[in-house]
Amino acid sequence: MNETPTFPEPSAAGVPEREEAVLRFWKENDVFRKSVERPAAKSFVFYEGPPTANALPGIHHAAGRIVKDLVCRYRTMCGHRVVRKGGWDTHGLPVEIEVEKELGFTQKGQIEEYGIARFNKKCRDRVFRFSEEWERMSDRIGFWVDMRKPYITCDNDYVESVWAILKRFWDAGLIYRGHKVVPYCPRCGTPLSSHEVSQGYADVSDPSVTIRMRVAGETGRSFLVWTTTPWTLPSNAAIAVAPRETYVEVEAGEERLILAEARLPHVFQEAPKTLRRFPGSELVGTRYERLFPYAEEHEKAWRVIAGDFVSLEDGTGIVHIAPAYGEDDYRVGRQEGLPVISLVDEAGKFTPEATDCAGRPVKEADPDIVRDLRSRGLLFHEGKITHSYPHCWRCSTPLLYFARESWFIRTTAIRDRLVEENAKIDWYPPEVGQNRFGRWLESNVDWCLSRDRYWGTPLNVWKCDSCGEYSCVGSVSELRESSAAPLQGPIDLHRPWTDDLRLRCSCGGTRARVPEVIDVWFDSGCMPYAQYHFPFDEDGMHARQFPADFICEGTDQTRGWFHSLLAISTQISGRSSYKSCFVIGLVLDEEGKKMSKSKGNVVDPWEILKKYGADALRWYLVWSQPLWVPRRFSVATVREVGYPFVDTLRNTLSFFLLYARLDRWTPVGAPSPESALTDMDRWIVSRLHTTAQGARAALDRYDLTGAGRALQELVIDDLSNWYVRRNRKRFWKSEADADKNAAFSTLYEALVVLSRLLAPIVPFVSEEIWRTLVVPFFPNEPESVHLASYPEADAGRIDADLEEAVALSREAVNLGRAVRMRVSIKTRQPVRKIVVALPEGGESIRRLERVQGTVREELNARTLEIVADVGELVRLAAKPLFPAIGPEFGPRAGKVAAAIRDLPSETVRRIRDEGEAPVEVDGGRVLLKTSHLEIVESGVGSYAMERGQRAVVFVDTALDEDLLEEGFARELTNKIQFMRKESGFEVADRIRVVYAGSDRLARAVERHAGQIRSDTLAEDLHRGDPGGESVQEWDLNGEPARIALSRVRPAAG
Repeated sequence: MNETPTFPEPSAAGVPEREEAVLRFWKENDVFRKSVERPAAKSFVFYEGPPTANALPGIHHAAGRIVKDLVCRYRTMCGHRVVRKGGWDTHGLPVEIEVEKELGFTQKGQIEEYGIARFNKKCRDRVFRFSEEWERMSDRIGFWVDMRKPYITCDNDYVESVWAILKRFWDAGLIYRGHKVVPYCPRCGTPLSSHEVSQGYADVSDPSVTIRMRVAGETGRSFLVWTTTPWTLPSNAAIAVAPRETYVEVEAGEERLILAEARLPHVFQEAPKTLRRFPGSELVGTRYERLFPYAEEHEKAWRVIAGDFVSLEDGTGIVHIAPAYGEDDYRVGRQEGLPVISLVDEAGKFTPEATDCAGRPVKEADPDIVRDLRSRGLLFHEGKITHSYPHCWRCSTPLLYFARESWFIRTTAIRDRLVEENAKIDWYPPEVGQNRFGRWLESNVDWCLSRDRYWGTPLNVWKCDSCGEYSCVGSVSELRESSAAPLQGPIDLHRPWTDDLRLRCSCGGTRARVPEVIDVWFDSGCMPYAQYHFPFDEDGMHARQFPADFICEGTDQTRGWFHSLLAISTQISGRSSYKSCFVIGLVLDEEGKKMSKSKGNVVDPWEILKKYGADALRWYLVWSQPLWVPRRFSVATVREVGYPFVDTLRNTLSFFLLYARLDRWTPVGAPSPESALTDMDRWIVSRLHTTAQGARAALDRYDLTGAGRALQELVIDDLSNWYVRRNRKRFWKSEADADKNAAFSTLYEALVVLSRLLAPIVPFVSEEIWRTLVVPFFPNEPESVHLASYPEADAGRIDADLEEAVALSREAVNLGRAVRMRVSIKTRQPVRKIVVALPEGGESIRRLERVQGTVREELNARTLEIVADVGELVRLAAKPLFPAIGPEFGPRAGKVAAAIRDLPSETVRRIRDEGEAPVEVDGGRVLLKTSHLEIVESGVGSYAMERGQRAVVFVDTALDEDLLEEGFARELTNKIQFMRKESGFEVADRIRVVYAGSDRLARAVERHAGQIRSDTLAEDLHRGDPGGESVQEWDLNGEPARIALSRVRPAAG
């Protein structure tokens, strides 16, 4: 016959050891795989945004993975099949730059000297350098993701899928080669897309110069033109004005200057004489002398043009136009037939044509250009301006805007569809999708697809060397079919293998691939398709895993991955590839600054995991504030917020195990507790089901913080601080009666239900509770809490009336405690009487009467009275409000203030109830109103009071000797209990107590000896010469005492 199992002893292991034991259990029993493969009626589709493993993970990476894991665990427990395929983002500048650093390269040309094949091999090796660290961190925080067969963006199958998708864009006429101004990184030697630019803005200090541009053929007459980029002035081709705005010609000394009228006070400290006013359109066509002689003469250059982009918010209202270096400049330049004067090479240095600056980086040449303008009398003003300027998102080099040939995706052609699909996505928070992302989509420009780099998906476009025709290849089979020579050796869909591959052209010529690779964001945006090798997959996995129900990444992905996913799937599948998007706010340091290795303010997640564990980190992130809000993060906040919650859970489990073992109580064969349940038992069960209902609703709508806060209230406020504390004596008492069984059964149920409620958020301690309390006794239950179902509320076990009664009683208790604290009466000191007034009356009184014993015990009162009206227990007084009475009563304000202070309670009550009352002041009548005074309440006689939202509590603060003696006895009990715990006595140890103290203390002990012995398990309590295992001196409410404890016999067993 099998013996009934018993509960284990409470664990003494530290948090890291306990969590690592759970990790071992998960791995040894393959729990994650079982959670994915168990039968499920429906799927919940999740896409893992691929990280780049070429650097160590930080706390911000941990935050994102915790949120993803939480949602996926919850949906699994709700009966969904949640496939969690991991992936690695392996291409692009992030990897190339790190390899360049390793090789000591400072220029792009050094890569080609080194050899593209060797360089790309190092990149391939580099991308997995820290993959083990990423996986170790992910495991340790409890992030379940399948890394057995991850998608890898540099694998041939993945690249082939990307090519297939590009081919569909090509066939739709959406990929083209164009000459446009694009953001360009001179250090990396490649253009960037608009969504990459949005990730790299930083405040910089730049020159702010206003220059004279001489009107052609006139002496002493100039246009004033402002710029923050002096290096672009050698390429100036025109200046632009706002045609409908008013401009002026002013006299300044011996010269005449032209600028916008609205900018006069900003340009001149003292207003110059205005010679004439006229619309900007009058200036259009006026020619001026060019600043530098580097370009050839051009009939349409160096004249005033109209520009709808000219702003009067800064500068002079006249804009310098260099079509080679600005989007607006380029656009208006093409409209006006202006020359594109390009004097800067791809390394960001001036070309030989710019003879005075040749070979110099453009920003370094700014001072020399300004110096030259000053020497020729063309510099009007020089200063500095701090503004936000785009930098390369990976190497932090200031970007330049170049007119150059690049490949683009015509996303403007599908802009309306993108906006329409975005409107269908559930964004968390909504304002990201509606405002930031939505408005950006509305002004979306064509996607600059190509990159002049090496380690990336090669742009799958080949050009014929005979007919010049471009064609796009969408698969490896197409390569084989059209290859000019049989493919030899292993295929590597990367440079230089693709560079060397020649294809046949229908004209009889040979096609060579264009040299560019593509934007890495296109790579990652293809993952819904490429992770399953679409359209070459034969198992239909892509179709079953599309679209995603949920994605989650940081706010920096708004114009990155979120955009690329949407743009690609809208064209390929006609809809968004994700239904819901959860955006995580920035994780900042404790001073509110962005974390950065260079600043030394990055928090290592392992520091937290080793000290406080993963559950503490997870709980802090979820509970502290909504996850989309930027948060200040420090190790201290995890210690102060996350760890205490998890510690409370473990302490509650330990409390249960301690007494269940002593009484040999188990959930198997225990009698039904229903008939013995107290109101307190029914209340905590009701709170369990109410919270389960609220937590489910919150998690369903991705209100993770709302769910966390509801569960925090249940665990800390309801279960630990109220239910367990209020019921300790039921567990302590020696007799194993129906009441004790009801207490055990209720606490057991609470802990088991909590393990399921909390499992998605704090998976480690939840597993520990489940495997301690459930698995040993019920073999048919799941071996892991993460294979169990998420609790559903049972409406039949929710007692809203009882919950309201307890809530009302807790408000009364808190008010009573506030009174005690204010008048310095300890909670252990009994008081004669407490009155609770409930102005709402009726139902409120009935509810509080149901739990009045709890209020009386919590506030340690001999008697409790519940009334509807405060009656005569309140005395009203008033304080003058000088800001109101001063202006109204003038010289009489002082006497009015004195009268207000002396108002009788009846008059103050009349002013409160009626809004005003006449009062005699200095022989005359004054009408005092509520706006003239502040009403102050106080209890009458020995009563002190505190008013709350629904209750008013009065405490009789008069203490006679009888009450004081009982206070001494309770203090003695408290000190004995403290000494028991500090001395390491077992909870069941019987003790002997000897004390020495005054006759007053002795009288108090003698009167209450029975209660003291019962509460402390003391078989002997007497006055004498203290000596024993533990001896301490105490101050008991002003009475000195010496107390000694000794064990009579150890606990049984």
